[in-house]
Amino acid sequence: MAFDKDYSSLVHGVGSLDFSGNSVPCKLLITGDTAFPVLVTPGKDVLIAASRYGKGKVVTLAHENYLNMKEFMVFLQNAVSWLSPNPDAVIGVESSLAVLETSLTASRSKVQTTTGLTQNLGVFCTNKYDESNVQEMISFIRNGGGLLIGAQAISWSQTQQQKNVLEHFPGNKIISVSGVYFTDGSGEKGKFSLSETMPWNPIYTNFPFSLDLKQLFEGVPQLDISGSSVCSDLLLHGALTFPVGLTNEKQCFVGAAYYGKGRVVVVTHEGYFFKPELKTFIINSIKWLDIGQKRKIGVNARLSNLTDLLKKENIPSSVTNLVPGLSVYCCQSYGDSEAKAIQEFVAEGGGLLIGGHAWYWAIENSNSDVLIDYPGNKILNKFGISILERTLPQAIYKAVSPDEESDHYCLPKALGYLQSALNSGSVLKPPLSNWIFKLRQDLTYILRLPPSPVNSSLQHQFVELMQTCPMPNVSVTCPIQSNSMQGLILCVVNESCGVNQTVSVQYPGQETPVTVDIDATNPGGDAWRSTGLYIAPKKTVVFEFPTSAVKKGLQVQIGCQSDDLNNLNTLYRAPVVVRSTPVLSERLSISCYWGGLIYIIVHEKSSLGKIQVKVYGAEPAPTYIKGKTSLDSWLNSICKLPAPWAELITENIVLTVPSDAIRSLKDPESLLSLWDKVMVAVAELAAIPIKFPRPERIVADVQISAGFMHSGYPVMCHSQSAKDMTNLESIQKNGMWGFAHELGHNQQKSVWEFPPYTTEATNNLWSVYVHETVLGIPRDRAHPSLQPQKRAACIQKYIQNKANLDEWSVWTALETYLQLQEGFGWEPFKKVFKEYQSITGISNDNNIKMNLWVEKFSKAVNRNLVPFFQTWGWPIDDKTRSKLSTLPVWEKDPMKQYEKV
Repeated sequence: MAFDKDYSSLVHGVGSLDFSGNSVPCKLLITGDTAFPVLVTPGKDVLIAASRYGKGKVVTLAHENYLNMKEFMVFLQNAVSWLSPNPDAVIGVESSLAVLETSLTASRSKVQTTTGLTQNLGVFCTNKYDESNVQEMISFIRNGGGLLIGAQAISWSQTQQQKNVLEHFPGNKIISVSGVYFTDGSGEKGKFSLSETMPWNPIYTNFPFSLDLKQLFEGVPQLDISGSSVCSDLLLHGALTFPVGLTNEKQCFVGAAYYGKGRVVVVTHEGYFFKPELKTFIINSIKWLDIGQKRKIGVNARLSNLTDLLKKENIPSSVTNLVPGLSVYCCQSYGDSEAKAIQEFVAEGGGLLIGGHAWYWAIENSNSDVLIDYPGNKILNKFGISILERTLPQAIYKAVSPDEESDHYCLPKALGYLQSALNSGSVLKPPLSNWIFKLRQDLTYILRLPPSPVNSSLQHQFVELMQTCPMPNVSVTCPIQSNSMQGLILCVVNESCGVNQTVSVQYPGQETPVTVDIDATNPGGDAWRSTGLYIAPKKTVVFEFPTSAVKKGLQVQIGCQSDDLNNLNTLYRAPVVVRSTPVLSERLSISCYWGGLIYIIVHEKSSLGKIQVKVYGAEPAPTYIKGKTSLDSWLNSICKLPAPWAELITENIVLTVPSDAIRSLKDPESLLSLWDKVMVAVAELAAIPIKFPRPERIVADVQISAGFMHSGYPVMCHSQSAKDMTNLESIQKNGMWGFAHELGHNQQKSVWEFPPYTTEATNNLWSVYVHETVLGIPRDRAHPSLQPQKRAACIQKYIQNKANLDEWSVWTALETYLQLQEGFGWEPFKKVFKEYQSITGISNDNNIKMNLWVEKFSKAVNRNLVPFFQTWGWPIDDKTRSKLSTLPVWEKDPMKQYEKV
């Protein structure tokens, strides 16, 4: 990083600095993304900081006396040299700094004694305790000047107790634009060594915002975000950020911050600006942002209606882009064309009211990182705020109480509490115990923050924290509660695994890579391509991609158990055990705390063709590919490979199981041949091409997010089911209802589904079809609920209850479809499913969709099925009755006996 070079220039030849004299330094606060600490004491106090603003630079010392002490002169000469815009720059030194003037003159600098800033200076050295020429000083820095400043705010604060030090201390009115502040806290004294590498910035946690909250919530007892607008969660990672709107789970939908001389309020849905229930709060926010300047409010054209609200409150405003003369600017977070101007506007005293969510952008830009790439975050990250893709529940929430500020969640404060709890080995206590849900979520984002000294420090300290934690022992026999300290550690340890990863130059030439061929053409949804490789826990694997594959939507993924268990109360494994990274360069590295199988994810509609990828640091996993792997190799070596996960691969499905499940598998070819037939049957009934756009996947896991199994990509099942999917004899004898049930879910289409009635019903058509056409197992043996007596009882009970659709679900709903199948066979289903694939514009209303199904199926079998469906309680309308009235009646209608007289 460039900051490392800056730091080295500043400390060159300086071993230590003595802060043990009579002068009491104040602590410095660093918040800006271009600011960094130069000296941090063992007690984690910053006493010297450096920063950039615009074209200029600033070096700040925590007491003015240090500018005039001989012991500091080597460092100060370095500082002036670093601050100088060019070697011939004139160095202005205030007349009170005689020792500094003499030292700089002796070093052959062009020194000019001055009582203030003059136009010809390249660097200005001052102890700024007055408010004269503040704007001239800021302009001087912005345009390329260097500022060396020393001061302390302790004495000032003792005489100005009603004033906010960060805003009102004269020195802060200058240097805060660069992300550094003087504080009223006393810093540690002593003789301190300067490290060879740049020190980490401390985590600040103790700034009060109660007065700000009082102003924001004056006359506002609650924040009403009920209704149709769906907002995003906020990540508040800056030291001067604070939550304003919180859900019951401490998720944040309104956040605020101090930045430089200005202020920011972020609302995570722009619709809230116009919500009547939030009117008072929006007005309060604008007044808080205005900081008493009572100048003009600028409103971006995309929020033009906001001016109507402001005019009713006699607040001067106009529709405009960001222009000079505004005190507050209101805009959306969906564009970043004004990002740099907005950041400068806030830094120099402006107020920003910005609204917008990121969840829809994340859906539309699935290959991008919301934290870095979302337009609003390109503005807000600098302020210590980021809008996330997570959505929050719409509800009415109690206003954040200024009197309960210690209970208000924010990430830096929570990290401080977490650090104390881990160091002391204590159990979770309030407020930390109340924050676990939100903290677990936020910690997964820390390592993705864009690089800066402040962010890197936050990341480093988080990783350091995780490295000191004993890893919890978690398993089915030793579960862990997710809201415990152990649950928190399990949740976030994987995120710390890849910090500061760099591609090792030792891999090529010293380790033979494995070259894998990847099919990077994909007509379907995002597809996992198996590499047949495994990476051990906490190890790093390195990849080399061809140039043609870089930035084309490919990703590398470690791990196959992709279920996120963060919403479960009891854990048998860590909530997230996979890691992925986009392929943005020819060479990349990735590791996963838990290890796992290695995949290349190919984005939907990719057309890159076949590519070769070199992989360093991985080992082969037990992998059998039907038609390619020799049986001898499998039996003699492959099935014995030590990797804990194995894959059985055929054209349309991949089975991923613990390796123990396949150690004794003698005939994988026959097993996969059966699975081939199963997948052909799935495709036949769905009326889709026999070759799937991407192979289906079934993955076994010790714990999954829902149910005994669940559908999706991949289908997830519990580890004990691994034997069932790999035992040919068992499948042939006992069937595979659960697997076919989930594969059926993957074929359900919303156009002919009627949720919630058919959600767990129509997918079972695939279960019946597979068992009868592939396995030769009749439906009455395929599942106990399909035995004739149970089916009859199911119908009888439903009719006795007056055919109420609220009771038409699962086996009752399936019965309707089975009667149609038993009357007309499977072909009408295939025909109707095929026809639906070309129908567009179908309403999502169940009544409309049910009438359409009645029409389509009736025409497919050339029978009027209105009486049949009507007996089942379907809402048949007159239009459908009229359309089908000319078709022959279904003489063998099994529901005739139940028709109403």
